[in-house]
Amino acid sequence: MSLKMPDSMDECLYFSNRSVGEGNVTAWVYRKTCPKCKKAKMGKPVVKGKVKTRAVIYECPACTYQEEKIPHEESLMLEAQYTCPECGKDGEGTTEYKRKSYLGAQAYVVECQHCNAKIPITKKLKELKKKGKGKQKDVDIYYGDDS
Repeated sequence: MSLKMPDSMDECLYFSNRSVGEGNVTAWVYRKTCPKCKKAKMGKPVVKGKVKTRAVIYECPACTYQEEKIPHEESLMLEAQYTCPECGKDGEGTTEYKRKSYLGAQAYVVECQHCNAKIPITKKLKELKKKGKGKQKDVDIYYGDDS
């Protein structure tokens, strides 16, 4: 399976290039073709030349077919090329375009095709919590007078 890297950002709904530990990940989601006319790629509505980024619908520019945001995004697939932080091998994979909770942070999780390690793609500057290390308190125990 060979994934095709997008030629421009206009083809993508989402694009990210991240460093993950010792490895790195480049991930993208292609825009969906209109299911009604199959001529154009669907995107957020454009009003007077400006894209409405907070819109809750996706619209076809050719036939103005509209689709709700949540079902539209759930039907998309995230594609990724990566260097695995665990085994160091290059690979590629796909996952659903839906953030999942991974080590206390919302992330798209791609699985390494070689060692099956989970590779998280988090939002910018989002830190993952360390596994198995809870909050430990340093407690000094006082047993009485040392006189």
